[in-house]
Amino acid sequence: MKCNGGCLIPPAACWKEITSSACLIFSDPPPNSVKVPYMTQDHPFAQYVRILGKGPKMWRDMTFDEARAAMNMVLSNEVAPLQLGAFLLLLRRKGETGEELAGMVAAARDHFLEKNVTAEVDFDWPSYADRHRQQPWFILSAILLADQGYKILMHGIEGYAEGYAPTRPGLEIFGVPQAASLSNAAAQLGDHNLVYLGLEKFCPSVQSLFELRPFLGVRTAVNTFGRDLNPFAAPYQLQGVFHPPYKALHLETIKALSQPNGYIFKGGGGEVQRNPMKPALVDALVNGRTEVQEWPAMTDQSVYKWREEELAPAALLRMWQGKLELPIPELAIIGTLAFALKLAEPSLDFSEAEALSREIWRGRDKKRFD
Repeated sequence: MKCNGGCLIPPAACWKEITSSACLIFSDPPPNSVKVPYMTQDHPFAQYVRILGKGPKMWRDMTFDEARAAMNMVLSNEVAPLQLGAFLLLLRRKGETGEELAGMVAAARDHFLEKNVTAEVDFDWPSYADRHRQQPWFILSAILLADQGYKILMHGIEGYAEGYAPTRPGLEIFGVPQAASLSNAAAQLGDHNLVYLGLEKFCPSVQSLFELRPFLGVRTAVNTFGRDLNPFAAPYQLQGVFHPPYKALHLETIKALSQPNGYIFKGGGGEVQRNPMKPALVDALVNGRTEVQEWPAMTDQSVYKWREEELAPAALLRMWQGKLELPIPELAIIGTLAFALKLAEPSLDFSEAEALSREIWRGRDKKRFD
C-alpha cells in the first residue's frame, strides 16, 4: 500500500494525515506545508535511525548489511523526508565508518539504471567537488594518462558554474566525450581512452541526495561514498579529498569493497590534483596491501594563489598549447600524472614517476586542440 505521495506504508499501520499525504524526498514539496504521517507502529526505516540515534551509551555503528539495507530503502523512495534528514545528520554527527560507506556504495550499485554493464577500464577517476574555486588542472593530467594507452572513466556531479570552474566545461573544451549512460560510456571507451559520465546519467537516485545540501546546510555521507562508486570496477582508483581525515576513511571503504589498488591523498579543491608545493602523504592500496607513501614537495616555492586563478575553461587550453605559463599549475599537472603512473607501475620510484611525467608533458602535441 502507498500514500498519495508514493511512500510505502506497512499494511498493519494506521495512518492519519496531519496536513496531507506523506511525501518522498524526491517528490515536489508542497508550497507552505510540512507533511507528517501518523502511525501506530514503527516505520520499517525507523530501526536504522534508532541504531544511530539512541542515547550516548546505546547508539552504535551500522554493519555493512545494515548500511546497505538502509541506503537501499532511501534510494527506493521508501523513506519519509524527516527520516532521511535525521538519518543523514545522525550519520554526520557520529562520523561514518568505512564499513557503513561500503554498504552504501553497494546499495548505490544496486540502483544503477543499467545492470551488468561492463567495460575494460584501467582507472576510475571521480570528480565530485561541487565548488571549484581553482582550475581543474587535473583534466590535463587525465588526458596525458589516456595518451599513454590507459582507459579512464571520469565520473561526477555537475557542480556550480557561476563564479567557479567546474569539471565538465573543462572536459568539453578538449572534446572529451561525455556519455549519456553506462552502456554509452562502455561503447565510447571502445573508441576513446578518456570518457566522462555524469552521476545523473547512471544513478540519479544518488544524484538526488547531493541536492539535499541546501536543505540540510551541510554535506552528508553521499559526498563521501559517491566518490567510491567505481561503476566499471576499474583496478586503479584515484581519490583526492579536501579534508585529510577522510583519507583513512576512503581507504577503509575501498578495502571493504575489495578494491585492489588505490591512491588517496589531499587533493587541490578536493579533487584528484596534487599540490606540488607540499609533501604528499598518500594512503595507498597496492595489490590489496595498504601502505603510506611520503612524496616530497616538487618545488621550494611555498605560495601560489590558487583561488585567484582565471576560471574560464580557455585557460586550460592555453596551458596545453603553451600559451599560458604557470609553473605551479604545471607541476600540479605533472605531479598528478606521476601519482597515476606510479599506481599503475609500482616498480617506479617517486623520482622515476615524476621524471616520466615531465617527459610526457614536454612531449605533448601543443597544436592537437587548435
